[in-house]
Amino acid sequence: MRRRELITLLGGAAVTWPLAARGQAERIRNVGLLLSTREDDADGQARLALLRRGFSELGWVEGRNIHFDYRWTGGDVAHAKADAAALVRQKPDVIVANSTMCLAAIKKETATIPIVFLVVGDPVGQGFVSSLAHPGGNITGFTAFEFAISGKWLELMKEVAPEVRRVAFVFSPEAGPYAEKFMQSIATAAPSSGVNIIASPIHDPADIDRVITAVSGEPKGGLIVSPDAFTIANRGLIISLAARYRLPAVYAYKFWAVDGGLLSYGHDIYEPWRVAPSYVDRILKGATPADLPIQQPTKFELIINLKTAKALGLTIPPQLLDRADELID
Repeated sequence: MRRRELITLLGGAAVTWPLAARGQAERIRNVGLLLSTREDDADGQARLALLRRGFSELGWVEGRNIHFDYRWTGGDVAHAKADAAALVRQKPDVIVANSTMCLAAIKKETATIPIVFLVVGDPVGQGFVSSLAHPGGNITGFTAFEFAISGKWLELMKEVAPEVRRVAFVFSPEAGPYAEKFMQSIATAAPSSGVNIIASPIHDPADIDRVITAVSGEPKGGLIVSPDAFTIANRGLIISLAARYRLPAVYAYKFWAVDGGLLSYGHDIYEPWRVAPSYVDRILKGATPADLPIQQPTKFELIINLKTAKALGLTIPPQLLDRADELID
């Protein structure tokens, strides 16, 4: 009798151990996402879909072994700060922060929870990490372009609209505190281009209307729009006002041109969303952000909206058409 009981117990143990092991393997990990756009932003949702697909390809399935806590800030600094504090209180395993605004907010809240950032320019110069190769601390991620690119935006403005003499550089000081570095590069290129650059800070939608209306009040005006969370969240208003006042405008990312902007030049903003899950995966499996080098963009793209150019009465030079990675008609 005792022998049968022993066999039964051993048999039960043989069944129980694998189940326990599987339960441990399927422990749900929590990932917080602090996102710079509004939840109803179609392109923001498209970028998030790339991120989620990347996790799925690595075996992370929502509801089975991973949970995402989404926080949509809508380009609002105060909202970002509140959401950052709320995320940290939840004690996630990793936090993904999109944009300088979101990274700055979350960095103030924790020095221990691992953070992977997306699309942040000059993270060393902004004081987020020690170096690109050895970030140190609890932060790593994927950068945006270098600030010198803004000189190229002015060059492109003059190629597509050579008559332009006054250019407003539109930026949010709160969401994009790095705007001064963009402005320095534009100012350096301005004299040789025969252009007067006007620093045009904006703080709310009313400011956007005021700034763009002011530029349109004098002839030969144009816009260069800084890539920050606030301008991106309000890009529909910016693009519509530029169209209403027939102002040529240069932007940083493809979705501006897709949404009706004249021209964009910058790095492939979608690539970091595709590859960021690999860093989160490594951290969830034991790696530390300090040991994961920061990745820089390698692909840059020029997008021209021909329909918008036609509406503005602009003829795109053949050489610029040849250089374009995509033409939207």
